[in-house]
Amino acid sequence: MKQSEIQQLSNEELVAKLASLKKEYADMKVSHGVSQLENPMVIRAARKTVARLATELSKRELQ
Repeated sequence: MKQSEIQQLSNEELVAKLASLKKEYADMKVSHGVSQLENPMVIRAARKTVARLATELSKRELQ
């Protein structure tokens, strides 16, 4: 998810997307610990997307 797409989301959408991506990220980490993922780079991409969403949300709260 690109930063321009994230900036267009509303606060409610950001919170919902952040919660779902955090759950997806946690599930990927667990499944990768049990057996190798086909593409482990998706874990890194998910982590970065979660960070982008959290940063945008905190930026909006400060304004």
